[in-house]
Amino acid sequence: MNDEHSVEQIDTLIEPRWVLPIRPSGGLLEGQAIAVDGGLIRAVLPAAEAAHRFAARSTVRLPEHLVMPGLVNAHTHASMALLRGVGDDLPLQRWLTERIWPLEQALVGPDFVHDGARLAAVEMLRAGVTTCSDMYFYPDLVARALTSVGMRAVVGIIAIGFPTAYAVDADDYLRKGLQARDALRDEPLVSFTLAPHAPYTVTDETLARVSTLAEELDLPVHIHVHETAREVEESIERHGVRPLQRLERLGLLSERLIAVHAVHLNDQEIAQLGRVGASVVHCPVSNLKLANGLARVPAMLAAGVNVALGTDGAASNNRLDMFDEARLAALLAKSVAGDATMLPAALALECATINGARALGLEQQIGSIEAGKEADLVAVELASPEVCPLFDPVSHLLYASGREHVTDVWVGGRHVVRTRQLTTGDGIALDRAVVSTSAAWQNRCRQLLMK
Repeated sequence: MNDEHSVEQIDTLIEPRWVLPIRPSGGLLEGQAIAVDGGLIRAVLPAAEAAHRFAARSTVRLPEHLVMPGLVNAHTHASMALLRGVGDDLPLQRWLTERIWPLEQALVGPDFVHDGARLAAVEMLRAGVTTCSDMYFYPDLVARALTSVGMRAVVGIIAIGFPTAYAVDADDYLRKGLQARDALRDEPLVSFTLAPHAPYTVTDETLARVSTLAEELDLPVHIHVHETAREVEESIERHGVRPLQRLERLGLLSERLIAVHAVHLNDQEIAQLGRVGASVVHCPVSNLKLANGLARVPAMLAAGVNVALGTDGAASNNRLDMFDEARLAALLAKSVAGDATMLPAALALECATINGARALGLEQQIGSIEAGKEADLVAVELASPEVCPLFDPVSHLLYASGREHVTDVWVGGRHVVRTRQLTTGDGIALDRAVVSTSAAWQNRCRQLLMK
């Protein structure tokens, strides 16, 4: 029996029925506890042993729950939550030219970006998303909005070839983004990517500069690429090569590359991405809703591409729901491959957690439940009628449960959602505030669309 002086004081002991650590792959633990101290996972060990080894200031018992790593949304435009539903059931070009671009031109500014990002953060946290990688204007305001409600933010230093309210040209975008990075350097929940929008909106000169900055600053490069067949055709017409070939020519095809969507890749391009260790962020709901095609995820996985998942923005999804994305990714992979064993539940959940962390350069910090990592954790209740009977908790987590079953969320050890209620500030007041603010923006959008 342990001497009382050998008992270790810790902040929190979490005792769920199951733990899905993600690493090692496919492992599921039962009767284990997670010890958390100073924001980090101190240990994962049998609950009986934990009771003797640790004295916790707080013990959370979850006898009907599975605890897994926080979900990683590897691609979104958080502020576009305020444009949810404005262009539904339109083809891509009309969606952009008749809805999104005119509204953004009229509305985008500091208040829009902050309010939209905060709305998105509330939605994502309650759905078990603890980290998101964002690509939008005013990255400093996005970071502050996301972290204000307790979320981990990876924000893009955007570059695009046309002026907006945020910046006048590509150099201005990069300069302001780098200033934001300097200003937020000491924020523990904030990190950055370089985020040129897409090959068709960014010049060779800017892409080459991004390549240099990525090397100098050791940052990932987050970019839309091969999203549509038209994009590929226009690249051949304008540059004589396909978009990925152009990125390779400019020094961007490396392990730092995060290729978003990547729907229209040929065999050679998939093999290239695998060889260099690049990542693809698969956004199945957005791809389907805008009729952009079916990504060749089975071929990517076979080639060794790191496949992560993202929701895209709520304007083209309309949910920031990573359980939806993981489930649909698994189902589509089976259909595309004609193989029901393709992308099984455990692997789909890896795509939604550790693979996203790897793409963002955060694999050593988040994405799995391991001692020494940040305590970004999600508890999912698996005893409701709609998820019974329960034969395989991992399979059930993907195919039967959803964001409505998330009850508790921790980010860096902080209990940010407790029994389905946000704990940051007054959670109920925050819910009301984001709903009220979104209603005001909805009225402004409606007035603009009526003109």
